[in-house]
Amino acid sequence: MNFIAILLIALVVFNALFLIWVWSMGRGARKALPSAPPPAPSPPSSGAAAGKDFAGQVAIITGGGSGLGREIAKNLAARGASVVITSRDLEKLKKVVTEIEAAGGTALAISTDVRDTAQVDAMVRQAVERFGRIDILVNNAAGNFFVPAEKLTPNGWNAVVGIVLNGTFYCTRAVAAEMIKQRRGSVVNIVANYAESGAPGVVHSASAKAGVLVMTKTLAGEWGRYGIRVNAMAPGAMVTENASKNLMYNTPEMQEKIRSRVPLGRLTSPEEMAQLVVFLCSKDAEYIQGHCLTADGGAGLSRGLMELQD
Repeated sequence: MNFIAILLIALVVFNALFLIWVWSMGRGARKALPSAPPPAPSPPSSGAAAGKDFAGQVAIITGGGSGLGREIAKNLAARGASVVITSRDLEKLKKVVTEIEAAGGTALAISTDVRDTAQVDAMVRQAVERFGRIDILVNNAAGNFFVPAEKLTPNGWNAVVGIVLNGTFYCTRAVAAEMIKQRRGSVVNIVANYAESGAPGVVHSASAKAGVLVMTKTLAGEWGRYGIRVNAMAPGAMVTENASKNLMYNTPEMQEKIRSRVPLGRLTSPEEMAQLVVFLCSKDAEYIQGHCLTADGGAGLSRGLMELQD
C-alpha cells in the first residue's frame, strides 16, 4: 500500500470521527435545552357566537364598582365572559352585578381590599371555586388626589402606593398561580401617561403607576413562557365621579382648560377607554406583550412653539 493510499484512508477515518463528535455535541446541547411549554389550551367554550368572543372565559376586574372598572366589566360580560368585580364598596359592586345580569351576563361581586394579601388570596380562591378558572385580570383599583408634594403626608403616600403599586402586585401574583397552571392568561394594568413623564400634584400616584409600568414590562418578560400576556393601558382624562372630583377638574371651567391642552380637543369617556382595555385582552392582541397602550388624545405630546404662540 503506497503512501497516498494510507493518507486517503487516514483522512476518511478522521472525517468520520469528526462528524461523530459534532453529532454527539449537538445531541448533548439539545438535551440541555429546557423543554418547550405545552401548547396553551383554549379556554372552555359553549360555542361562542359572533359578538361573544370571550365566552367560556373568566375575568377579574379590581375597582369594578364604578367608572372605568364598571365599563370594562360590562363590556367583557356583554361579550360572553363571566366577570368577578372587586372593590371595598360591596353595595356599588352589587349594583353593577344587577346591571350585568339584567343584560344577560354573569357576574360575581366580592368585597376586597387589594392592600391586604389575605383578602386578595381569598377573593381569587372564591373566583376559582365559582367559575373554575381565571383568564383575565384587569388591575384597575386606584387611589389619587391632588396635593403639592411638600404637603403630602406619609399616610397619604402609603394609601395611594398601597392600592396602586402593592395592590397590583398582590392581585397579579395571586392570579398568576392559576394562569400558570393553564399556560394561558392576560393581565392589563391601568396606569396613566404621567407614569413616564411625571406630573406635579400627584407624586404619589405618578410614582406608584411608574412602578406598575415597570412591573408590567418585567412580568411580561418573565411570564411569557407560561403563555401569560401582561400589558398596560394609560387612559386619557375622563369625567368620572371619583377622578374628576379628587383631581379637581369636576367643573366646566377646569374641563375646558384640559380640552385646550389635548390636541384632539376633547375629553374621553369610560366607555371609550373600556373598549381599548378589552382589545388588549382579546385574541386580536395575542402578540402584544409588555406594551403600554396610551390613549390620551395626544395630551402627552409637546406642542412646542405653537403653545407659546397660542
